Amino acid sequence: MRPLQCALIAIDYKLNFTHENADGIPALQERVAQRVYDLLTSNGGLYIKIGQAFANNAALLPRPMQEKFAKLFDDAPQVPYSTVERVFKAEFGRAPAGPDGVFAIFEEQAAASASIAQVHRAKLKTGEWVAVKIQKPDVSKQVEWDLGAFRAVMWIYEHWLFHLPVCFAVDFINDHLRRELDFESEARNAVRTAEFVAKEPRLADRVYIPKVYPELSTKKVMVAEWIDGVRLSDRRGIERLMGDDASASEPRAPSPADRFPTLKGGSKWVMQTMVDLFSAQIFDWSWVHCDPHPGNIIVRPHPAKTGQAQFVLLDHGLYVRVSPRFQQQYARLWKGLLSADFGVVKSVTEEWGIGTPDLFASATLMRPVRFKEVEMPDFAKMDDYERGVYMKEKLKGFLQDTDRMPKELIFIGRNMRIVQGNNQLFGSPVNRIRITAYWASRSLVTSRQLSLAQRLREAWNHVVFLSVMFSIDVLFWGTRVRQWVARMLGRRGESFEDELERSMRNFAKSNFGLDMPEGAFEG
Repeated sequence: MRPLQCALIAIDYKLNFTHENADGIPALQERVAQRVYDLLTSNGGLYIKIGQAFANNAALLPRPMQEKFAKLFDDAPQVPYSTVERVFKAEFGRAPAGPDGVFAIFEEQAAASASIAQVHRAKLKTGEWVAVKIQKPDVSKQVEWDLGAFRAVMWIYEHWLFHLPVCFAVDFINDHLRRELDFESEARNAVRTAEFVAKEPRLADRVYIPKVYPELSTKKVMVAEWIDGVRLSDRRGIERLMGDDASASEPRAPSPADRFPTLKGGSKWVMQTMVDLFSAQIFDWSWVHCDPHPGNIIVRPHPAKTGQAQFVLLDHGLYVRVSPRFQQQYARLWKGLLSADFGVVKSVTEEWGIGTPDLFASATLMRPVRFKEVEMPDFAKMDDYERGVYMKEKLKGFLQDTDRMPKELIFIGRNMRIVQGNNQLFGSPVNRIRITAYWASRSLVTSRQLSLAQRLREAWNHVVFLSVMFSIDVLFWGTRVRQWVARMLGRRGESFEDELERSMRNFAKSNFGLDMPEGAFEG
């Protein structure tokens, strides 16, 4: 069934994406978007994970595709408890609960369900409450078939349908998706991340990684400490918990936040901690969590400090390691972007085989960047077919030499976009770009690859760079003042991230002729 579905999508595009059928291309895009969505949701498992990866990079896809991919983040259906019991008996030789069971108490109703696993709350016989993550059986049965089908589809799209270089990343993506299905590997990832956090004094007290129980974890079941708190996806709940809820005196629906006292710092503290954490992962630890969506972050009262919050990071299945060379290049890129040193930006993008440094710079910062004025075509005079062909040629220029392009960029870019979307969700209380650039510049000073003379030179450059960042702060606080004035007048003011998104929508319109909906660049 799956090859037939893929073939129908490919043939439909091949036959109908033509200049003669320009008026029918919007209907074609709607039709194909529905078929792709049906393909992903009907097969589930890794198909959903692959679709979510595309969704995080869907900004330049046709609008029907963007809208359909966005629905892939909805909660997945749960498997019944009888299936959970079968998994436990296969993995442990006994049931989840009961006199001879693994746990003293095991709640049959899942607390959460995602594409490849679901989580149940349970109580150990020693008294601790834990989260039990159980892999859905159908996922492991079809994994190699699914990944093989993904490889075949990408080959067809590159060599027959779109003629875009998309196969270069297939092995890298498949390898990381396989690792995500190994829950023993996830447990090790959680332990390693906790060690990094403990060694970073700026984060050790603010960030927490739940304890895992390796003796109760297998490749298909993982047991970790249960965390009570408020998920970042519950924006109103976080605002209540952190004291930012402007409507606190009005009647309101019950929320998990009602169980906790109000904490210090506001949503600004939450976003500052989030950006610091993921910047440290990229620029210091070379160890990056690739799925920091709001459902994987919990804010809770600090267990040891009354009135203070703690940021809890969940779901450690998907990490990417970056090499010291890539880390240094990426730090130079960010520093060059923020200090308008386009020579550095071009140098790094050329090393990576990227042919359009301004487009890559725009995607990295999530704000328009142009190195020089280029005469753009009049998109109003172009039909849908001509715009599609133009965009395809631009993307070919972007992916100039895929052999040199670091595959880590796929997941680093995903992380960056989700973090940007999280900050935007809360009205952009922090200057994400400045914080990230600070960590990038600082990492060049502390790099072990540098000699003493080079480190001293970078230290001086870091001081100069911080003075340059003042202009970014001026722009950010100007936006915050306008936002505050608008709220005083009873209007919704644009946040810093809102303004960047609006600029990117205008950039996409002027560079690709694309009309993008609001929220297209959110995580």
